[in-house]
Amino acid sequence: MMKKAKVFLKVVKWLFLLGVAGILLSGSLIFYADHAASKAAEGKLYEDASDVPETNVALVFGCNKSFQGRKNLYFKYRIEAAVAVWNAGKVKCFIVSGDNHFHDYNEPQDIKDALVAEGVPEDKIVCDYAGLRTLDSVVRAKEIFGVEKMVLISQKFHNERAVYLAESVGLEVVGLNAKSVTGPAARKTDSREKLARVKMWLDVNVLKTTPKFLGQKEELPL
Repeated sequence: MMKKAKVFLKVVKWLFLLGVAGILLSGSLIFYADHAASKAAEGKLYEDASDVPETNVALVFGCNKSFQGRKNLYFKYRIEAAVAVWNAGKVKCFIVSGDNHFHDYNEPQDIKDALVAEGVPEDKIVCDYAGLRTLDSVVRAKEIFGVEKMVLISQKFHNERAVYLAESVGLEVVGLNAKSVTGPAARKTDSREKLARVKMWLDVNVLKTTPKFLGQKEELPL
């Protein structure tokens, strides 16, 4: 019995040490991935559309236009930022990229409709219906639409991650930060972003993840 007890305690000890090591490793990876995204975006993100360097294309990242029956402020502020960069004469066209894998859910079309309603010419907006993730959106901008340089439009936390992903595939990018969102929902988003950045780092450096869909090349209305 004493021998079994010693073996049991030894197993418990090693499981405990492995658990501690796992927690420390996870914490280190979260910190490193977070730092990597922030570092990649240093000096490349702008708060004012008038400061954004001129280029041909802006990529607007999609999200749900409503949340719990109310207008989604992330969506609203991204539209405002895109309109601002257009009105400032900084870009010639938009790629609006998002999720459309359900029949009645179409992020790109929602963005396009909102931009057209604000005066952006319809023929200067191209929908990317297969931007299921940020990685998919930036890789497809390069591989499908032939983009080499572009402006990213989203909130700052998202733009930082998008810069890291875009640069990992050789794109030259800057970003215009849409207005930030505050409140309980925003705090949940901030918490999820830590894990999203770990996935970002793993996708680029370990998993070598590629978009779920590619397809035929498309021309942009430049």
